[in-house]
Amino acid sequence: MTVGSGVLPAGPAIGPPAPQPQHAPEPQVAMLTDLVNFMTRDTPSIGPLVDVVHEHLGACGLDHITIFALDPEEGTLGVVAGPADDREDGALAFRVFRAPAGGAPLRDRDRLGVRLRAGGQTVGVLVLAGGDLAEIRPYVISALALHVATTLQALDAERRRQMVANVTAATRRLFEEGTFTASVEEAGRVLAETVAAAFRTEHAALTLIDNEGRIVRAVGVGMAEEQAEAIRSSAVGEPAIASPLWSEVIKNAGPVLVSDLTDARTRAGGLARTMRLRSCVAIPLMAGTQPVGMVICGDSSRRRNWTGHDRTLARQLAVEGALIVDSARMRQAEAAHVETLTHQAFHDALTGLPNRSHLLDRADQAIAAALESGDQLALLLLDLNGFKQVNDTAGHHAGDVLLHQVGQRLQSALRGDDLVARLGGDEFAVLLTRNANEDRAFMVAERIHERLCEPYHVDTQQIVVGASIGIALFPDYAPRMPDLLRGADAAMYRAKRHGGGVRLAR
Repeated sequence: MTVGSGVLPAGPAIGPPAPQPQHAPEPQVAMLTDLVNFMTRDTPSIGPLVDVVHEHLGACGLDHITIFALDPEEGTLGVVAGPADDREDGALAFRVFRAPAGGAPLRDRDRLGVRLRAGGQTVGVLVLAGGDLAEIRPYVISALALHVATTLQALDAERRRQMVANVTAATRRLFEEGTFTASVEEAGRVLAETVAAAFRTEHAALTLIDNEGRIVRAVGVGMAEEQAEAIRSSAVGEPAIASPLWSEVIKNAGPVLVSDLTDARTRAGGLARTMRLRSCVAIPLMAGTQPVGMVICGDSSRRRNWTGHDRTLARQLAVEGALIVDSARMRQAEAAHVETLTHQAFHDALTGLPNRSHLLDRADQAIAAALESGDQLALLLLDLNGFKQVNDTAGHHAGDVLLHQVGQRLQSALRGDDLVARLGGDEFAVLLTRNANEDRAFMVAERIHERLCEPYHVDTQQIVVGASIGIALFPDYAPRMPDLLRGADAAMYRAKRHGGGVRLAR
């Protein structure tokens, strides 16, 4: 037998390795592993994060988790995940929030509350509920709390970014569209439209009040005319203070946000009820330090859980809106002042009729148009006969009243496009436009003469005066206004020398 015959050398077995037994990860470790994978793979958000935890709840001995986020502006906790109406969760979360920031988690029977901190700031509270809380390892609780806090911090940062963007966009729109508004109502409309867009509400309206606090304008913004008319009829003439919403806005000296108007006191027939609002934002229209109205925007189909960010946006829009409204009020007042000065410059203070300057300006325009069209014009000058005796016997007050009545009679005797002016004293002028030939001029002059000679009633007196009227025709008599004036004046004095009546310039 040779060496080695029938002997196998020692060494490893030839072939595939024997399978090793596989052990499932411990549930708490598995939950942390899945959370880490989620946090490194997906954009942090509460819903998916809670879904990952829920896959391991039972295995980890937990019944549920509830996440409360802190609203830093309001200083309140709100449920963002978990049972929204669990009072025990809420009570424990409040205790945790009120406890010192560096304290340990609080245990209350089958619940554990953990303060959520990120970047040195409290961002919320995590509540774990279950019968096996003692079995949850501290490092697992810390890691879970860190992941939740990091997610809340990221979401809050995104909300802040969106809020800043929303405020910026709303403010830009407010200034771009409102800077050059010419009235408080226009500025209020822009503010109402901006607020409605910023809060994405379904309805918008505004009211304006007078110095006595009574609503003088109620405007539906972007709504059907039928609903806008309902708003006008229900609000105009009512005292603003009768509205509980208005009272709250004034008391608050700023915007008021109502989540559910079914729980709030509102006025029957008021804006909120007429618009059938369920929730609303109400912002005062301020001109300087005085309220001049209110903007109200809201939804009829849903209640709104207004956040601290919403309140911040409303306050910002109220401040910027006040600047727009006050600027518009000053422009409106300036325009009214200019209009008053212009009216005074071109109208007679006693009768309210156009004066000589207005007559000359209008005549120049009419003559220029007539030269192009070949039309005819007529200028009538008239003077009252016996007016001096009225002043001497009845007094200047009676004379002023008489002149005012003369102006009214002259206006009632003319067409809308003709012009009557007071030139001074008891002298008046009438400019007839559109085919004012000799026949029409005489017909109008005779009608005027007849009306002016009718008795006047001044206080308790009856006064009778006459009239002398001169007529000059364009272009038959003259092509220029100064010549027409001279011709009509000469014809008027010829009529006066003959005791009154009507004369034509030749």
